[in-house]
Amino acid sequence: MSTLKRTMQTFAGALILLLVVAFAMPATAQVRNPDGSVNPTASAVQEGQLLQELQRIQGRVSIPDKKEGVLIQPAGQNWRHFHEVTLRWIGGIAILGMLVVLIAFYLIRGMVRLKSGRSGRTIVRFNAFERFVHWMTATCFIILALTGLNITFGRPLLLPLMSPEAFTTWSEAAKYAHNFVSFPFTIGVVLIFLMWVGGNIPNRVDVEWVKRGGGIVGDDHPPAYRFNAGQKMIYWIVVLGGSAAAISGYLLMFPFYGDLTVNGMQTAQMVHSIVAVLFVAAMLAHIYIGTIGMEGAFEAMGTGEVDVNWAREHHALWLEEEQGRLAGTAPAARATPAE
Repeated sequence: MSTLKRTMQTFAGALILLLVVAFAMPATAQVRNPDGSVNPTASAVQEGQLLQELQRIQGRVSIPDKKEGVLIQPAGQNWRHFHEVTLRWIGGIAILGMLVVLIAFYLIRGMVRLKSGRSGRTIVRFNAFERFVHWMTATCFIILALTGLNITFGRPLLLPLMSPEAFTTWSEAAKYAHNFVSFPFTIGVVLIFLMWVGGNIPNRVDVEWVKRGGGIVGDDHPPAYRFNAGQKMIYWIVVLGGSAAAISGYLLMFPFYGDLTVNGMQTAQMVHSIVAVLFVAAMLAHIYIGTIGMEGAFEAMGTGEVDVNWAREHHALWLEEEQGRLAGTAPAARATPAE
């Protein structure tokens, strides 16, 4: 009998303890304000409640930069998913897709050859200053592209191929190169805009050029001025894409400048990365046309002079203007035999 009594007393004590804990927990874990929202200053608040009720979890700090008090902000989770998943898909599809298209196009179409062969006479297409600006900007772009892609693809692609120490050294050097090379690249974009904006305004000739395939699709060679519709497209991609990449990049280099918030920094990073990978894809097409895609095209930026027959087939209207201009000054000043 005494054993049964002690068992009942123990059971009753445990039941009373559970009731006390059950009534006490809501008072501490889910303390709410009069309007029904969760009180973030309560002694114990669940993370899920805070993320549901608040835009961020922020504590009190004594340092001047109050943004350092932000511990968790839900938008950061979306940004992390974008950087680690979405951006890799966008970059992979854009860059690898462009490479596949260019390889297939080369295998089917081959190099665009000069129908009439070389004439043995050349004409100046770009002067020394124009070529210097082009190659400075192009060199900076290649460095920026390689070092920038390392941020997105370096860990999954390069880290398995080298030691962690080597990858750390490379990534640190790439970061500094990316930051400092951005300045001459930006200068180059500005100079390109100023040098060639007059010849890159779309006109009716460009519409006809596109309708006839631009000499790339088929064997037709529609006339064009100094820059055809395809080159104008590349020009505006460089000017607008380069400007967007530069502005968003400098916001990342000088964080929280002005009134920029954490969300603003994340937006700048998204804009910068998307523009950058699309920029790389577009420049692959530009490099293809300027090298193995078209006979004689590289010479325009290589030596600055192109064969007269090349100019006649691809930029007939520009050639007529140049020949008319030269005929009024020095007839053979730029029409010299090719070496």
